[in-house]
Amino acid sequence: MAFVRVGEVLLNYRVDGHAGAPALVLVNSLGTDARIWDDVIARLRDDYLIVSYDKRGHGLSDAPAGDYSLHDHLADLSGLLDHLGLERVALAGVSVGGLIAQGFALQLPARAAALMLMDTAPRLGDAASWRERIDAVRDGGLETIVHAVMERWFSPQFFRNEPEALAGWRNLFLRTDPIGYIGTCATLRDTDLSGEVGAIACPTLVVGGDEDRSTPPEIVRACAAAIPGAAYQAIADVGHIPSIEKPAELAALMTSFFKEAGHG
Repeated sequence: MAFVRVGEVLLNYRVDGHAGAPALVLVNSLGTDARIWDDVIARLRDDYLIVSYDKRGHGLSDAPAGDYSLHDHLADLSGLLDHLGLERVALAGVSVGGLIAQGFALQLPARAAALMLMDTAPRLGDAASWRERIDAVRDGGLETIVHAVMERWFSPQFFRNEPEALAGWRNLFLRTDPIGYIGTCATLRDTDLSGEVGAIACPTLVVGGDEDRSTPPEIVRACAAAIPGAAYQAIADVGHIPSIEKPAELAALMTSFFKEAGHG
């Protein structure tokens, strides 16, 4: 665990694996932090230099007041990579992390070696639904939405069979800074890359949990269809965050895909 200030924002990050190995950056979802990747990192650290970080508004990173734009998140990520001396990386992002990865590949194509986009799309939800979510959290805190969020995050099987893990991830969500959560909801409210993702030129694999109620499979498949040459892969019995429910399967997909893409 380490810290760097990018502009005015303090970012918490971790580096695992081996210097000189192909670099892989992991970008977390809304209401989580870099710990969602722990079980994946454990399986990949022998083959990659892995950077995971808490995006602004989450975990131990700063949560500045106000709306966050996609540009803010991209500036944070590129600044972190500059700090680490990493020029060209593969990126794996889930949900809003996948949106950030798409934006990175569009804004800095020479730095994106390959993308794995998980449970994401060029446009996530609509402005009205994000305004409703922002108002709910502003008025009543994260407690007002936690049950609905957990139902969207996890498969029915996870709900039945993993009560302690479910309680732990619920705790993680509730300890997110509401200011950071609202700021990132604004990112999702305001970002639509639908007209741009056709310009993504690096190898791309789009992955979706078949039990995802937040970004259902048809939305994720459409994301793959919109990116030239992208492939789509479903993961069975998984909700919105495959790295939590099926880390071994996800790590195997990453290894296979990044090697095929010449980055591993």
